[in-house]
Amino acid sequence: MKRDHDYLRDLLFEIENQEDNLLIMDLSSERKRWHHVELLCDCGYMTQISDTGFRLTSQGHDFIDSIRDEGIWSNTKAMVAETGGNATLEIIKNLASGFLKKKISDHTGMEL
Repeated sequence: MKRDHDYLRDLLFEIENQEDNLLIMDLSSERKRWHHVELLCDCGYMTQISDTGFRLTSQGHDFIDSIRDEGIWSNTKAMVAETGGNATLEIIKNLASGFLKKKISDHTGMEL
């Protein structure tokens, strides 16, 4: 199964919108969902707290903040597409963070 960056982003937003930032997985949840939750755990954006319970980490919140803006997300995906369409989550985070820093710098005049 291929990693789906849009699916990961949607999943992170779904969890963030929960009052307690927890995701309780059903054992019958689709394989794609389980796989992507496990990927988010692998990179430290989520952590498993029980057999079926997961929570966002501070790194997960940081990643969400870097990809929240639709324009930044679109620019990040476009940049990845221009270079062949393959990128690690770390590269995606770095690209999105770079676009976010530029946006803030352009708005405030401060270099970050």
